[in-house]
This record gives sequence, structure tokens and C-alpha cells, in this order.
Amino acid sequence: MKIALFALSLLAIPLFAKDPAVNDVAWMSGCWAQVGAEKGSDEVWLRPAGGTMLGIGRTIRNQKTVAHEFMQIREVNGGLTFFANPSGQESASFRMISLTNAKIVFENKEHDFPQRVIYELRGPDSLVGRIEGTENGRERGIDFPMTRSACP
Repeated sequence: MKIALFALSLLAIPLFAKDPAVNDVAWMSGCWAQVGAEKGSDEVWLRPAGGTMLGIGRTIRNQKTVAHEFMQIREVNGGLTFFANPSGQESASFRMISLTNAKIVFENKEHDFPQRVIYELRGPDSLVGRIEGTENGRERGIDFPMTRSACP
């Protein structure tokens, strides 16, 4: 029990000793199925290489793709930036504002909604994506819990 608690405590250690690199978020790599969503609703992140991580997401409803998103995390000017290109919307970028061994927070205060994009590893097979910010004058947040799945 003590070992498990110690291991969990390591997940929240801030990474400030060096400029962040995509290797610091390698824990996001892999295939992730959305919890409670229709089969095929998933997110895939390629392992870090060349200063980038590439991701793709897909949402299935009634056996049809209703949304998709192309994403990347890129090393930019000594930090990390999240680039999102969601279906039916303008692309946007979000600058990293916080990073630990198991959580990264990106922010763009000028974006409509969301203003923050968050990824948090909550166990070896549990990843939560979250978007949050202000919309129509009200704080709002949406969680996207995922479990590790076999890659096709």
C-alpha cells in the first residue's frame, strides 16, 4: 500500500528543471477508447518524435463518425504548444502553462471556448482529457475519460 501511494505521489511532481519537451508527455502515447461512448470513439497519440506528438480523435454516434480532430503537441520557443484542428471549426493553438509527470495544461485566453485543454494520466490505463473555460459568461468544463485500448 505504501509503495502504491508513493508511486501515485510521483505523478504530481512539477517538471521545472528544464525546458519542457514532447518526451515529457510520452505517457499520452497510445490508443485510448472513450469511456461510455460508442465503439470506435477514440483518441490515438503517436509516440514523441522530431519535437512533436501527433494525435487524432474520432466520435461515433449511431455507427457514424459525427466529429473528428487532428491534434499535435509541438516544442515551440522553449515550451509546448497544443494545436487543435477539430471538424467544423477553426484551428486553434494553446500554450502550455503547467506540466507535471502526469498532467499537462494548455491555455489560450483569447479563444472562444475552450480556453484550456488538459490531459491527465490517472493510472497506467486511464487518461482524462478535459476542456474548460468561459462560455456565454459562465464557467464550463467537459471531461473525456478514456481507457487504454489495443491499437489497430
